[in-house]
Amino acid sequence: MWYNNILETIGNTPLVRLNKVTRRLKGTILAKIETSNPGNSIKDRMAVKMIEDAEKAGLLKPGGTIIEGTSGNTGMGLAIAAVVKGYRCIFTTTDKQSKEKIDALRAFGAEVIVCPTNVDPEDPRSYYSVSSRLQKEIPNAWKANQYDNPSNSLAHYEQTGPEIWAQTEGKITHLVAGVGTGGTISGAAKYLREQNPEIKVWGIDTYGSVFKKYKETGVFDKNEIYPYITEGIGEDFLPENVNFSLIDIFEKVTDKDAALMTRDLARKEGIFAGNSAGAAVAGLLQLGASIKDDDVVVIIFHDHGSRYMGKMYNEDWLRERGFLEDEKLTARSILKKRGEQAIVTADVAQSVVETFNLMKTLNISQIPVTQQGMVVGKVTESDILSSLLENPMLKSSPVEEIMTKPFPFVDLKTSIDKISSFVNKDTQAVLVEDAYGKINIITQYDIINAISEP
Repeated sequence: MWYNNILETIGNTPLVRLNKVTRRLKGTILAKIETSNPGNSIKDRMAVKMIEDAEKAGLLKPGGTIIEGTSGNTGMGLAIAAVVKGYRCIFTTTDKQSKEKIDALRAFGAEVIVCPTNVDPEDPRSYYSVSSRLQKEIPNAWKANQYDNPSNSLAHYEQTGPEIWAQTEGKITHLVAGVGTGGTISGAAKYLREQNPEIKVWGIDTYGSVFKKYKETGVFDKNEIYPYITEGIGEDFLPENVNFSLIDIFEKVTDKDAALMTRDLARKEGIFAGNSAGAAVAGLLQLGASIKDDDVVVIIFHDHGSRYMGKMYNEDWLRERGFLEDEKLTARSILKKRGEQAIVTADVAQSVVETFNLMKTLNISQIPVTQQGMVVGKVTESDILSSLLENPMLKSSPVEEIMTKPFPFVDLKTSIDKISSFVNKDTQAVLVEDAYGKINIITQYDIINAISEP
């Protein structure tokens, strides 16, 4: 058996039991792994549905241009379909989206315009507004408008909901999903509720989004809106595809809990999923007390971990945001292991020979060069040797004449892996400013010493 094109492989994704991250919960917890779609996300389903419905309605014509504001996954689905069907794609996205998502869109030939995150949707610079303007300006252009396009929800009513019902043999009691455009949860919930009106539907939201308060009070509160890190869920407006009547409750999850659970899914379940999956599992854990032994909970895992390599799967990124404790050696722990040690510097006005004698006396092989207390360069033994071999007269010249660029600065949370990546034959040390503003130097010897000590 074979498929006529890659679009025919969309859907029929596996349902996999979670065992470790949800071990304290009762019931059976299942993940709908949408990463097996060709674009590695659930958005492939609705992307093709929106295009096919637009073609039938005469809104998208041969040789046309598909325009959309996307966080990456819908764009990927649209881009794949556009390659097969012969359309041009222009996508707008926000500057908070991972580089991997943007690079992936461009890999399929799409044009991507990055817009600022921290502006109102109505602002002409927002990715919503820019996409709408392009749709008006470009001939034969169609905007998918995933937020308000009913084909989004319909795709999940026709595909995702029936798949879940069949895979659980009608035993599903709870549907859990992150809510962004609302199409996934609303479409699947509509179908499942038609089969069993008792099924609970839990939407996962993030702090900085308006959904939870609007569901609970009916009030759209702009004070709820502020920047957040979690990708793929939450909004600062109310998409038409979010059917609040089908969603029983919204649960907010912090950026930190979402990021760490995303990481745990790979480490504890072997599932390489995206940020919204981590948020959904973290949200379920917060709500889990009401789950009973015979309940069957299905969580939507929207997309793939490869889209988040520079973020949730990057330990230095996690540490920089205070999300990760010091499991590995960091600049702070290296300094602690080494103990107090005064940094030696050379002033730019010192002669080369004075600097060399200082290094020889203190038995050090490299030294930062300062000007009025600021680090402006460095000098190593090899710098001095090569300079004097080339011109012996330089020994009485100011050291600034032979200094090279400064050692790189790192912060106290920087991991030993990242520090080691800076250290090479040209850069034998890094500088770090401690909590009191004092500059310290970490040398290759310090790194080796810290690793070898128990």
